[in-house]
Parts: sequence; C-alpha cells; structure tokens
Amino acid sequence: MLEAIVNRLPKGKQRGVVLAVGGMGALLAGSKAVGMTMFAGGVADLEAAWRQAHPEFQGDLKARWAEAVSFYESTHKDPTNRILHVAGIPMILGGAVGLLLAPSYSPPWWVAAGAFGTGWALNIVGHAMFEKNRPAFADDPLSFLAGPVWDLGQVKTLVTSRKAPVRVA
Repeated sequence: MLEAIVNRLPKGKQRGVVLAVGGMGALLAGSKAVGMTMFAGGVADLEAAWRQAHPEFQGDLKARWAEAVSFYESTHKDPTNRILHVAGIPMILGGAVGLLLAPSYSPPWWVAAGAFGTGWALNIVGHAMFEKNRPAFADDPLSFLAGPVWDLGQVKTLVTSRKAPVRVA
C-alpha cells in the first residue's frame, strides 16, 4: 500500500520531501526499516532534483560539499534561529540514534523519541518564526549533513572565541 502511494507522487523534489519527512515519521512511529528506506529514497530524490536544478554544477564531492555548506549558511542568518538549531540539531541526531538502536517503545526509545521531536520542533520554530524560510533540506539534501557540521562549527567558534574568565581575588 505504501509503495502504491509513493508511486503516485511525481518524482522529484516534492516526492523527495514527502519521503524524507515520512521516513522520519515512520522512524518516530517505531518502523525502523520502513523509515530508513523512505528517508534514503527521499534524500536520493532530493539530490536528483538538486542536480537537475543546478545543471551548471560539474564539481567533485568536495565542491558539492562546499555548495551545501554555503547554502546552509545562507539560509540560517537569524541569530535566534541559529541558537535554536545549535540546541535542536544535537537533539535530532541523538534522538535518531536512539530511535534506531533502542527497542521500539522501550523507555530509552521514548526518551529518544522525545529528543527527536523536540529537536525538530525547535528547528521548525526557528524557521517559521525567526528565519521565515523552510528547512534547508527541502532545497539541498546535503543539509542533513552540512547542518550538524556547520552548527558544530558555530559552537566551536563560540567556545574558542571566549576569553578566559577573569579571576577575582
């Protein structure tokens, strides 16, 4: 039945978004294999749509990565959205790992589900209320990887740019 529904969607960006989001929903519902299969199919459709929309791109993986990071940064300018992402993306990543590794509906799985859902809620609020755009993965699927790497870089910059605390005698 799921295959019949998916096959009715036109191939391309729209189907990619539906499959990626649906895959995350299936994972959150405890369907690990279905969720990962849908998510992978969605990312593949989104990458194909990205390449079709950017026929001028002829670079290698390093150049493609640079494009993804640059795009991600350009869609995450609002400081509040950045803060929400710095909090939300680790929750999404940790939650996804927990959802995959813990037995479905066990206590650790519920904790992972809460983290995953809360992380996505923070990111959606950041985009809807502050950035006023949609999440980057809809336009560039490498944002699923570029986002966490970029956000980690933001945290590293924040931590290393702070001066040592002043000691009061």
